[in-house]
Amino acid sequence: MANKNLTSRDLPQFQGNYSENAFWSKLKKIAAKAGAKVVYYALVLFYTLTDPATPAKYKAVIAGALGYFILPLDVIPDFLPFAGLADDWAALIAAVSYVVSAINPQNKEKARAKLKEWFPNAGPDDLGDLA
Repeated sequence: MANKNLTSRDLPQFQGNYSENAFWSKLKKIAAKAGAKVVYYALVLFYTLTDPATPAKYKAVIAGALGYFILPLDVIPDFLPFAGLADDWAALIAAVSYVVSAINPQNKEKARAKLKEWFPNAGPDDLGDLA
């Protein structure tokens, strides 16, 4: 599956790869390389997934996107400069696009607070369309 073809419909198949421990491990490992925006989108999805108010149909897509994100073997290996996280980024964007109506201000605020721990100077320009 090429990253340009990754859609929200593709993501639920990866939800079996998701675990909270693996998510935090991957995020900490790639945070500096990925940058504030990728980390922020992943955090927003994580907090939306763990929100009891998020509908199950959205949780399946989020868990799939985060499962794809943490897969050790993906379409483009993460160790490749610049391109290595492109497919992970595509999965996050596809999920955010599908679940955007379930992303509430409280989950964004939790994500911003956590992001500040790793990127103290991150501002609204670093957060993309989800700011």
